[in-house]
Amino acid sequence: MVDLKAQYLKIKEEVDKAVLDCFELSSHINGPAVDKFAGELAEYLDTKHVIPCANGTDALQIAMMALGLKRGDEVIVPTFTYVATAEVIALLGLKPVMVDVDPDTFMLNLQQVVSKIGPRTKAVVPVHLYGQCAGMEELMDIARQHNLFVIEDTAQAIGSRYTFSDGSVKAAGTIGHVGCTSFFPSKNLGCFGDGGAIFTEDDTLAEKMRMIANHGQKKKYYHDVVGVNSRLDTIQAAILRIKLQRLDEYAEARNKVAGFYDSSFSNIRELVTPVRSASSSHVFHQYTIKVKNGKRNELKDFLASRNIPSMIYYPLPLNEQKAYATAELSPGSFPVAETLCKEVLSLPIHTEMSEEQLEYIAESVKQFFDK
Repeated sequence: MVDLKAQYLKIKEEVDKAVLDCFELSSHINGPAVDKFAGELAEYLDTKHVIPCANGTDALQIAMMALGLKRGDEVIVPTFTYVATAEVIALLGLKPVMVDVDPDTFMLNLQQVVSKIGPRTKAVVPVHLYGQCAGMEELMDIARQHNLFVIEDTAQAIGSRYTFSDGSVKAAGTIGHVGCTSFFPSKNLGCFGDGGAIFTEDDTLAEKMRMIANHGQKKKYYHDVVGVNSRLDTIQAAILRIKLQRLDEYAEARNKVAGFYDSSFSNIRELVTPVRSASSSHVFHQYTIKVKNGKRNELKDFLASRNIPSMIYYPLPLNEQKAYATAELSPGSFPVAETLCKEVLSLPIHTEMSEEQLEYIAESVKQFFDK
């Protein structure tokens, strides 16, 4: 699905030097590369504060802790997402309130968001799924009307840009009160291990999140708030500095792959190619098709027989996961998400794909539907 080795080989000399420099310096935690990376990413995103942390899940947890959410408070999330979005809510004693998603973009159904807002609702987590932004302008209006925090989960869409109706443009993760991302190796901006970051324009919130990520301390051994241990390793920051310089180039390469797939599959009636939002650029963390007429699993098996990987993101909505299922969230509660879980299939898409690989994949998909 992602050729990390080929990507590494293109930047091997720079990465190897950066890693060896870290070994030479021997400042493995909070070394100079961490602050430099945070500053460079803030400049790229045009945001005031970037707080590096250990992973994307921690980023979400730290954000919710810093916002002062209390046990029993409700947080609205899409049911069609990776479990981490709801996991941190449950871990903090908050209540995840699930909503269905749009059948075309796979993102939060904003009408349902409004319908689920109650007296205990304190925040909404839009997930910028597969590489483009949710409907942030309308969501921010809803949040202002109901005094809600917006915590963007941009683990799959870093580098995407959202255009407002007045023509202004903001980077994914910099629109809400807090943005959170992951640097898991397969992400568009991925390190060589685990890593994450949090973004905000709010000075006070940024200071609190920095403290929480470092055991709740601003001054060593003086702990002002309850915190966690969540730091980005110096080596990972050094690698991310190199890859950040190429992030737009990586997005362009992914878009070329997506365009090739779009053109190749345009005449297959039982296959729906990804919809691009009119208000958001797409960085194609995943190229996710919808396979109609119950043929998704059959297509997946056919591709596997031809040594072509594919993935189902996601096979179950959150409301059907054992950890989160309740009587009020029984199957049938979220028809769009539940249908998507039976139809979606992600094809290989990464920065090093050759024309030969693309043609082989596309021809294999067409052969399946022609048989």
